[in-house]
Amino acid sequence: MFTRFLAGIALAALSITAASAADSSGKVTVVFDRPLPNVPGKSMKGVLVEYEPGGSSPSHRHPDSAFIYATVLDGAIVSSVNGSPEKVYKAGENFYEEPGALHGVSKNGSDTEPASLLAVFVVDTAEQELTTPTTE
Repeated sequence: MFTRFLAGIALAALSITAASAADSSGKVTVVFDRPLPNVPGKSMKGVLVEYEPGGSSPSHRHPDSAFIYATVLDGAIVSSVNGSPEKVYKAGENFYEEPGALHGVSKNGSDTEPASLLAVFVVDTAEQELTTPTTE
């Protein structure tokens, strides 16, 4: 009976580990979405990206109409845009992405601490999909 109990605990631990590994992408939440009154057809969208320890996002692009300014809120974010060398950005530091840029690397810089960033998009109001994964 006790052996079966230990086996159940071990199986549960393996399941939790597998689920965590499979869900390493960031949590993305739109926290602000407002048309720009002085720029018809454009909106400003604030997107909160939260990474668990060791978390990352797959390589991706944003809409060709999107200019993005990102600020790290907590922890450290490793980023590479358009093939640039990977750079670590710490809380309070920022970077930008030009329209149509390839965001090849976006990940938490720590395997033990969470990290988050706020990405502010200036984008065509009609855009619904803000991120498209790539295979590049």
